[in-house]
Amino acid sequence: MHRYLALQKIVEHRSFTKAAADLGYTQSSISQMIASLEQELSMKLLIRSRTGITLTLEGEELYPFVERTILQYRAMQEKANEIKGLETGIIRVGTISSITCHWMPQLIRGFQEQYPNVQFLFHQGDYSSIQEWIKTGAVDFGFVTPPAVTDMETSVIKDGEMLAVLPKHHPLASRRAIRLEEIAEEPYILMEEGHYSEPLNAFHAAGLEPKIKYTIHDDYAIMTMVEAGLGVSILAELMVRRTNYEIVCLPIDPPIYRTLAIGYKDRRSLPIASKYFIGYLQDHVAELP
Repeated sequence: MHRYLALQKIVEHRSFTKAAADLGYTQSSISQMIASLEQELSMKLLIRSRTGITLTLEGEELYPFVERTILQYRAMQEKANEIKGLETGIIRVGTISSITCHWMPQLIRGFQEQYPNVQFLFHQGDYSSIQEWIKTGAVDFGFVTPPAVTDMETSVIKDGEMLAVLPKHHPLASRRAIRLEEIAEEPYILMEEGHYSEPLNAFHAAGLEPKIKYTIHDDYAIMTMVEAGLGVSILAELMVRRTNYEIVCLPIDPPIYRTLAIGYKDRRSLPIASKYFIGYLQDHVAELP
């Protein structure tokens, strides 16, 4: 199994050196593992190119079986952990920045009081990348919004309001609420969320087209740019609730909500540590902001 894991890391990093560093082996050990695997299979799996290490044609055909073998091996490990009482385990989560900042610390602290040896591995992205990670098995489950995903199970956690974000001295900053048509003509800073965006959907449903000036993947960068007077935006209330930026966050009339859910391929095939964590999360939804 170490040889399969080594191959996976080499393909991921396109480098023997980086794979060795990631796995804690010497480069010589990694090379010997691959040579042993190629000898056993009687075929060459990797070639060097100008862009790094890549799979041969034979390697490309074989690689999906390697990935499935690794997933099955991890599933076996997780089942053994279940038998031992969940003494260990790794929970691989696809998450968005607002969840990472404002839900996960509280959830992890409570969960690890019961299961102190469980580890967490976060992959932070957007609705599109998280959906892809779930489907390829890079993460066990992820936080998504149901309208943005296909071909997977979802379990709704909570609805959250989205707020208009304006510079502190903007002419509309003194309002109690903002209508979409009032900010449609303003320079707009779009939060990059993959192929699905709640604010854009709301604009289009109202027959409006915002004047998108910037598209950025990071909430904090957007708030910094709004603070500098470069435009306005719409962000999740969860994200803007604890900031020191010189900005004003106002409700939108009519309100815009986003539905947060957990997405996974098949609840029954989830690793046991992830099943336990999802159960813990669902039991503590009322405590989440």
